[in-house]
Amino acid sequence: MALFQPDKKSEPMNKAAEPVNTGKINSIMEGTSIEGEIRSDSNLRIDGRVKGTINVRGRLIVGQTGVIEGEVSCQSSDIEGTLVGKVNCQDLLSLKATAKLQGDINTKKLAIEPGAVFTGNCSMAGGVVKEMDPVRLRTEAARQEAAPAQAVR
Repeated sequence: MALFQPDKKSEPMNKAAEPVNTGKINSIMEGTSIEGEIRSDSNLRIDGRVKGTINVRGRLIVGQTGVIEGEVSCQSSDIEGTLVGKVNCQDLLSLKATAKLQGDINTKKLAIEPGAVFTGNCSMAGGVVKEMDPVRLRTEAARQEAAPAQAVR
């Protein structure tokens, strides 16, 4: 059995009907460098270096020593290390205090802890923008000023 089979056709990872196996975590340990494409149907933790494209149908975790250069596509992600490139996250992208992200983000939800560094553009789509009622935005003091004064007897 060959470890790498370049002629083999791979199935697309965008099958939404199949559940992701959240109990399994693939790991790329510190001291390991990979160049190319990584595809995973489960979760992936990176503490080493990756240069290329990463497609994860589960959660991508980039540890403090993890470095990614390239394009990332995942369900959700926790970033503690360094990422340079494009990120497409279908749900929550969480930048921890030690995170350094340089590039463009496309996500549904974004959480940035104090200390995290983000340089680039962010697009948050998937939600319906609802206009706020200007009356509800007034402060209590403004509402009291706007209300007619009641006579004191």
